[in-house]
Amino acid sequence: MIDRLVFITIVIVLITFSHSNHANSLVPLVLQSTAAVANGSEIMPVNKNESPLTTLGSEFHNSIELLQNRFRIDYEVEEITMVFFRKYGSSPIVLVRPDGSKIFQSTADGESIFWFDSTTYDMVSIKNPMLGPWQAVGNISPDSRVMVISELALHADKLPDVIFSGEILKQTAYLTNNGKPINYAAFRDVVELTISLASTNNPDYNNFGAGSQIVATFQDNGKGTDEIPLDGVFTGQFNLSIADGEWKPTFKVSTPMYSREQVDPNIMLYPNPIKIDVAIDHGKAGYHYLEIDADREFIDISSLLIDGKVRFPNGDIQNFSITEMTDEVKKHDIVNFGYGTYSVKLTVFGNTHSGREFILDVPEYTFLVEEPVPDVVEIALDNTSSEGNAASTLDGKSTTEHTPPHESNMSTSALISWIVGLNLLLIIIGGVVIWLITSNQKLSLPFFNQTKAAKDINDKVEKQHGMLAKLFRRKVKEPAPVEKDKKSKASTADTTDTGFMDLSMPKE
Repeated sequence: MIDRLVFITIVIVLITFSHSNHANSLVPLVLQSTAAVANGSEIMPVNKNESPLTTLGSEFHNSIELLQNRFRIDYEVEEITMVFFRKYGSSPIVLVRPDGSKIFQSTADGESIFWFDSTTYDMVSIKNPMLGPWQAVGNISPDSRVMVISELALHADKLPDVIFSGEILKQTAYLTNNGKPINYAAFRDVVELTISLASTNNPDYNNFGAGSQIVATFQDNGKGTDEIPLDGVFTGQFNLSIADGEWKPTFKVSTPMYSREQVDPNIMLYPNPIKIDVAIDHGKAGYHYLEIDADREFIDISSLLIDGKVRFPNGDIQNFSITEMTDEVKKHDIVNFGYGTYSVKLTVFGNTHSGREFILDVPEYTFLVEEPVPDVVEIALDNTSSEGNAASTLDGKSTTEHTPPHESNMSTSALISWIVGLNLLLIIIGGVVIWLITSNQKLSLPFFNQTKAAKDINDKVEKQHGMLAKLFRRKVKEPAPVEKDKKSKASTADTTDTGFMDLSMPKE
């Protein structure tokens, strides 16, 4: 029993001694400064360029779950912005103040505490934070650390003195926080780096009234023109497909909480130096001749390499390249596929006279080939023309004349004349026919021969109903006389003529 009591006493003494040593190791430098004040020692001024946060605890204590991600606000600041990186898709962290009170993402008021959360990090900005030890509780990434955002700055390469409209330009940049480079790869998800060009609205240039346009976005993902992903070097590709003129470049660093802008001196964007011309074929050579030149004041013409494509009127596309390193104008033959619109798109590689390499996206060039007009040759058939042609041939001259093509469509006045003439002819013919029908004159045609009985019937109808009834009558057979015998019947039948049937109404 006594042995057990001695063993327990020894263990309690050892534990007490161990905790005493660890407590002394946890006292930060700031607390030592406070103790120095109590002893009457002089206080050293605080360097404002240093981070206001001090990580608490040794490596051993920070490996314990309840003591991880502890930090202390060392001196009074008006506002502090911190970034906490956590595992993808996890819940926002919880901040514990020195007095034990907690700050949740849902309780941020937007006035003294601003909180932005994404799938991978939390950005918290606190005004007049409480001094003392703080702690962040959450599913924070193992390799993460608390970052205090103070003065973000983008350091980009200087733009060239001579830049052309349509140029594709590569530029690199890196970020600093409070003057120190940021090498933490996860921080690329927090910031957005862009460069925009704003027109100076100088009426002497073509970009007057063009406004502001974003021309590049910097990335550190190993894609596009970025060489190595997550190396802290951001790469932007300028696509200057904008009007030439005077522009003001602005570098912008944006975070969910704030943004910083850096305005550089004005730059001059020169017109695209590539010049294109074409000699159109009119059906003789079979090729259109494309000529490509450059503004030799700025461009070394012998360094030009051209990669292009031609779109024909039927929609076919033909690629071509020109790699001859000469001082002559670059030429290319385009097959004449008929009339229509041809378009030429070029990408040009070369050097300026200062030796700077460039890539140019040349605006699309189009030309129209019109449909040829057929030639009409007048052929002389008379002897006079033949003799004249022979005489002129002997003189070495050709007398063949090209006459303009005849009009395929009849003019309006000629068409109206034909219509009026046809109508008059029809009226005259109709009048003659009516006159012949209504007149009593006999014609030698069998159709107009009438017997006396038929004529009497016609006269009777005309007297009763007028001329219209006579126009619409039809022939009827005359009533046959009573047969006395077969001989007289045959004789009568031979001499009987038909007349017109009386269609008039009987008189009352």
